[in-house]
Amino acid sequence: MAIPEKDLDRIRLWCREQWPENMWDQVKCEADVSGHRVDIVEVRPLMGGPDAIGREPIRESVARLRYTATTGLWAIYWCDSNFRFHEYKYKRPSKNVSTLLDHIANSGDPIFWG
Repeated sequence: MAIPEKDLDRIRLWCREQWPENMWDQVKCEADVSGHRVDIVEVRPLMGGPDAIGREPIRESVARLRYTATTGLWAIYWCDSNFRFHEYKYKRPSKNVSTLLDHIANSGDPIFWG
């Protein structure tokens, strides 16, 4: 079973709400979907004047959400400095993805937006 479409819609909406639309040319949040996981990334343009034109933007991992179809649970993962993801132990998996998104946004834990 794939990720529920309503959950993907909620994650994508949450990402769009993280930065005002008038700032999206400077910073925005996106959801990259792959299999049973969604990587939430902060996207910024590459700085550096003319040398940066046409180059890929900087994409920094904020968190990973993983869906387990057999249980219907979502879990949060955090990314270390070696770009490896680890299960986040301070928030239990939940059937409600919005609960996890709220935690990422409002917990104050710098492991996400730090």
